[in-house]
Amino acid sequence: MSSRVILFNKPYGVLSQFTDKGTEGSPRPTLSGFIDEPGFYPAGRLDRDSEGLMVLTDHGPLQARISNPKYKLEKTYLVQVEGTPDEKALDALRRGVTLKDGVTRPARADVVDPPDTLWERDPPVRFRKSVPDAWLRITISEGRNRQVRRMTAHVGLPTLRLIRMQVGDWELNQLHPGAWRFASATGA
Repeated sequence: MSSRVILFNKPYGVLSQFTDKGTEGSPRPTLSGFIDEPGFYPAGRLDRDSEGLMVLTDHGPLQARISNPKYKLEKTYLVQVEGTPDEKALDALRRGVTLKDGVTRPARADVVDPPDTLWERDPPVRFRKSVPDAWLRITISEGRNRQVRRMTAHVGLPTLRLIRMQVGDWELNQLHPGAWRFASATGA
C-alpha cells in the first residue's frame, strides 16, 4: 500500500486531533470539521493557539518518521515576537537555549519581513502600542511541547503569533486557513 499525505493549514483555535474529549458540553473545533477523509492521522501536533501546516497521513511508518524526534525532520515557523530581536538573542537561538527539559538543538533564526500573503488571524493578535514587534523565521529539528514559544520567551522575545510554514520538504505555500490538499508522500 502506498502512503497518502494531506497538507492542512490549521487555523488558530483548532485542535490538532479529530475529536475533543476534554470539554464536555462545549466542544472546540477539531480536524474533523475540515477533513473528511477516513484513515488519516496527524503526523505531529500543532498547538491550539498556533497556525499553519499540519501533515496527515494514512501510513503508520511515515507518520512515525515525520513525528519522531530521532529523525530530526526540520520544521520552519514564522514567529511574530514582542520586542526587537538583537544579535545576542538570535545567536542564543542558533546555539540552542537551556529550557527546563534540557538544551535545545541549534536552530536557524533570522529576522524577516512578514509575507505579503499572510492572512488575518481571528481573533487578531493583541498589540501594545508602546512595545515594538518583529517577525522571525525559525527552523528547528526537534519538536518539544511549545518549544518555539519557550525558546523565544527564554531570549526575551515572547511569541505573539506562531505559523508553521514547512515540515521537511512539505510547504504551506498558498494554502488558505482551513483548506487542505493531497501531496506527494515524498514531500513535494
